[in-house]
Amino acid sequence: MSRKNSGFAADLAAGIDLTEDTAAPRRSSIASNVLTGRSNRLADLASGAIVSRTHELVDPAKCRMWAGHNRDYALLNEERCADLIESIKAQGRQEIPAIVRRLSGDDGFEFEVICGARRHWSISWLRSHNYPDFKFLVDVREMGDEEAFRLADIENRARDDLTDLERAKDYLRALTAYYDGRQKTMAERLKVSESWLTRYLDLARLPDGLTRAFANPQELGIRNAIALKALLKPDDRRERAFREAERLAAEREQTGKSMSVIEVIKALALAADPPKKSGSPKKSGKPETVASASGKPVLRIDGADRKGVRVTLLNKGGATREEAEEAIRAVLDQHWPAI
Repeated sequence: MSRKNSGFAADLAAGIDLTEDTAAPRRSSIASNVLTGRSNRLADLASGAIVSRTHELVDPAKCRMWAGHNRDYALLNEERCADLIESIKAQGRQEIPAIVRRLSGDDGFEFEVICGARRHWSISWLRSHNYPDFKFLVDVREMGDEEAFRLADIENRARDDLTDLERAKDYLRALTAYYDGRQKTMAERLKVSESWLTRYLDLARLPDGLTRAFANPQELGIRNAIALKALLKPDDRRERAFREAERLAAEREQTGKSMSVIEVIKALALAADPPKKSGSPKKSGKPETVASASGKPVLRIDGADRKGVRVTLLNKGGATREEAEEAIRAVLDQHWPAI
């Protein structure tokens, strides 16, 4: 008998009616390692240490989005999913499964999508555009809503295609739904700092009266929320900012032209804190903004010394050319008097 076979026989015979005197010490072998490995894996599966995943290929029409999904499914389109569509076409299949829960008794649906809205949308789009054989690859799991929320957040937190506003609204909803409004508890469960979470919640809480000024609020980020939140107090500043937001929205609707996020924020800030009206600028070392009678900024006196007067024309402040000419004449009258 070869050494390998004799070792295997010895391992199988070990412990079979052998007395202490006659029992031979067990020897390590490939066979015993394989058997032991299989035994350990079965034990781990039984104890829950290893979770067996169930992947299925299903019809996307049999899946619905979970109500707590952190992505706005209505915003998905061919452009936002272009990279994923091309990847699926190139691979001939969906590579990464979406995470779903199995439904029972739901009219027409068998699964609820926890993570994978873009994958679901892309497969659905491909099936209706010359790829009818593509199926939706899903990872079927059992979980509660709070666990589903945390899982979806972890999967999507680093994705660039999920906007800050989508994520912020999801956090604000979850704060009440799962954590009874306790921000500290929520931050601990998500393993993030409270200050980090606060920035997202501030973005989600921005009122519609302010965000209507933006052509596409989805472009707003958590950094923008800091500047916009400052415009909401006290009440008089809030009212001025709201009036300017309404004006900007009406102007955009009439002209069809959109301003960038930064330009809109600057306009709202100027409206909330209009420069002091001044027909004739003061002689001071500090920069001073000259506004029109309607409160629109016209120019800024950056400084005046023996060499001259430094002036910046604020031609994007909303004032008319006539108002600008009047403000310039006021500067000339004070700093360049007629002889």
